[in-house]
Amino acid sequence: MERTSDDFGGLGLGTIRRFAGEMGPSWVAGSIAAGPATMASLITAGASSDYDLLWVVVLSAVAGALAQYLAMRLGLLTERGIVAVVEEHLGKKWAWILVADAVIAAGVAQLVIMNTVAAVSSTITGIDARIWGVVWALALAIGLAGRGYRFLEIFAKALVTAVVIAFVASVFVVPIDPGAAARGLVPSLPGGSALVAAGILGGAVHITLITMHSYTMRARGWTDDDYDLATLDVGASMLVAFGIYSIAIFLVAASVLSDPDLTTVSAATALGPLVGQSAKWLFLLGLGGAAVSTLGGNTIVPPFLLADKLGWGTTVADTRYRALLAAVALGSAPGAFIGGEVLGQLVLVLAVGTVGTPFAIAIVLYLLNADAVSRPTSTLANVGGVALFLVSGTLAANFLREQIASGVGPLSGAVTLFGAILAVAVLLLAGKYAREELLA
Repeated sequence: MERTSDDFGGLGLGTIRRFAGEMGPSWVAGSIAAGPATMASLITAGASSDYDLLWVVVLSAVAGALAQYLAMRLGLLTERGIVAVVEEHLGKKWAWILVADAVIAAGVAQLVIMNTVAAVSSTITGIDARIWGVVWALALAIGLAGRGYRFLEIFAKALVTAVVIAFVASVFVVPIDPGAAARGLVPSLPGGSALVAAGILGGAVHITLITMHSYTMRARGWTDDDYDLATLDVGASMLVAFGIYSIAIFLVAASVLSDPDLTTVSAATALGPLVGQSAKWLFLLGLGGAAVSTLGGNTIVPPFLLADKLGWGTTVADTRYRALLAAVALGSAPGAFIGGEVLGQLVLVLAVGTVGTPFAIAIVLYLLNADAVSRPTSTLANVGGVALFLVSGTLAANFLREQIASGVGPLSGAVTLFGAILAVAVLLLAGKYAREELLA
């Protein structure tokens, strides 16, 4: 298959049509990105700043697509999982740091996402959320450990498409102000909106999405020959589907809601008396679909990385990987017993992910510019990657600064220590790359 460019482009209409039914791996990443944590940030942004942060929402889709594109290049050009590549070119200690980083971020997210899934299921059906937690955990274990990755991919593609349709439909039943929305595309940052903007970007550029991509492509058997297909996969899922999802939710919140303290579930419920029951149920069903798809996608991240580090297979053909996958699925059930307001928990999830993401981006950039890959990365891709690193690093630093300024407790202290360790790791990695360039 001939390629004309390492960057987005070079995909004709015939190629797009031929590849449309073959896409998949990036849709699994998109199913995680289009989750309740991102939704919480979008609702808060729209309810507190009207349309002013629409430009951030658009930027998040572009940034998310770029991050997945870089991860895609590394996976295709090495045809290996990211942990194995890190261990070969940087060493075992670096591989363990990456595994710990991703597993901690995904593990915290798993419990909180299950809490959201159970809460939404309870709101829709009236059945106790704790019962739903057990039901969903069993469904995950049976579906993923029994049928493997292909089941998740088909499930994610169908559910993300349905979620996007639901939220786009909700846009047509609320009063959108086109003029105000157009003005929101002009970059500005109203007072007190920096943290919310960080949450929106953090949902699109996240360590779990970056680290999982090489494994989902391997599960499909993709190689360097599938470069065009993989590029289209990233663009369609992250740039288009995730972008539409984010913009639709933001526009609904900015148009109707005015309470930035609403949770994701209560925001959907609040739409009923404001603009009618159709909007409420469209939004609630969209939220439920997004939460379920995110839960399924997030479940496979720790097993992929741990199995690769331990030298196991990363498909259900390996019984050790299958057992690990089932354990993570069943281990998410306690999330439904957490209770409390979901919004604050989702903010913590994004914060932990934001702290862990700069290290993952630095690892990918290092490997793409080392001898790990067969072809050099374009200047444009490198500039974009450095910009992603700087943005995510700034967000992480601001979060840690706020934690220290407000007084460090047990939980915030653990996150701060986690961030400090990763910051040191990034500095050491930068020094290693600089030395190698000087000696080259």
